[in-house]
Amino acid sequence: MFKKITTIIAILWIIPTIVFAADTYIVQKNDSLWKIAVKYQIGVSEIIQANPQFKNPNLIYPGDKVYVPNIDELKAIEREVIHLTNVKRQQNGLPPLYENWELSRCARYKSNDMAAKGYFSHQSPTYGSPFDMMKHFGISYRSAGENIAKGQQTAAAVVESWYNSPGHRANMLSRSFNQIGVGYNATQKVWTQMFIQK
Repeated sequence: MFKKITTIIAILWIIPTIVFAADTYIVQKNDSLWKIAVKYQIGVSEIIQANPQFKNPNLIYPGDKVYVPNIDELKAIEREVIHLTNVKRQQNGLPPLYENWELSRCARYKSNDMAAKGYFSHQSPTYGSPFDMMKHFGISYRSAGENIAKGQQTAAAVVESWYNSPGHRANMLSRSFNQIGVGYNATQKVWTQMFIQK
């Protein structure tokens, strides 16, 4: 299968329409959708989309049922990419990158956007550059970078592809980054790694 990879190094929305299983959360006193989102490491917009019964998402009450999309299987694949990237860093005497779930969410949107719109580029017709996209998702950084890939069947395969490419490896092993997020679109086998320095 043809595999494409590319990179960007610099100072560096569409809601996914994939249907996932949902967990049911019972609202407790002082809860908000944001607190629930953080607890489950998923976006508020994804929770709102899964709960059309709330006419005003800012008004939830103890005892209400909130359906939270369950993407644990997808997250497990993304976390394997993070783990394998950190193995490469440790083999090169570098500290591991901290997993930033909000950055992974942003990277997941990027992979889904590429899959949905049929492009393969750092420049998104929906979000602009990776740096614009991160800012749009409320992610602040001092420096940032992105790796993208398409066609690799496994986490191990995509990490090896990136590692064997000098530009991608430079991002993976950069001392300028201390956090990572990974997004994967399983339907089209599209991968995004985002790196930031806080």
